[in-house]
Amino acid sequence: MAPQRQIRADYDGSRITVYQAYSSAIADPALAAGRFVPPFSFGRMTWIKPSYLWLMHRSNWARKPGQERVLAVRITREGWERALGEAVLTGSPGLADARVHVQWDPERSLRGAALNHYSVQVGIGREVIRELVDEWVVGVADLTERTRKISALLQAGRAEQARRLLPPERPYPLSRAIATRLDAD
Repeated sequence: MAPQRQIRADYDGSRITVYQAYSSAIADPALAAGRFVPPFSFGRMTWIKPSYLWLMHRSNWARKPGQERVLAVRITREGWERALGEAVLTGSPGLADARVHVQWDPERSLRGAALNHYSVQVGIGREVIRELVDEWVVGVADLTERTRKISALLQAGRAEQARRLLPPERPYPLSRAIATRLDAD
């Protein structure tokens, strides 16, 4: 049985992949630049998610209006851990003044069912977005076609083939201080 609150992600020694879904108007310039550029909004919080399946639930497999493009955003682990180190859990005192928000939502199965463990979502506030874009982002990749292929395989009843196309995710190691701050297991 998976721990209740554990970050699972695709990562290596220096980078972690987080996912976001946008319209083509935002995705195309980001892909061309290799980072976020206008019309991406630097004036409001942006949520990054290390769980691909949670984003698929949220974006309805890239079919939700304004979320038709799925981006894999590679960021430095140093930046990721810096964000987690100052994050405040939603519902906690001091959240209104927090530069980074964290919430735990039910993780999703391949078919979208809520699971009995949670996935983290990290809200990067407007005071930190420039750091994210200018210092932490090391690459942006388009997963839209892969997402559509996985969705089509699911609709055709070919779940095992779909599962093989999922990005690899494994437990992400957290320091004791960050795990305590995030109420992670």
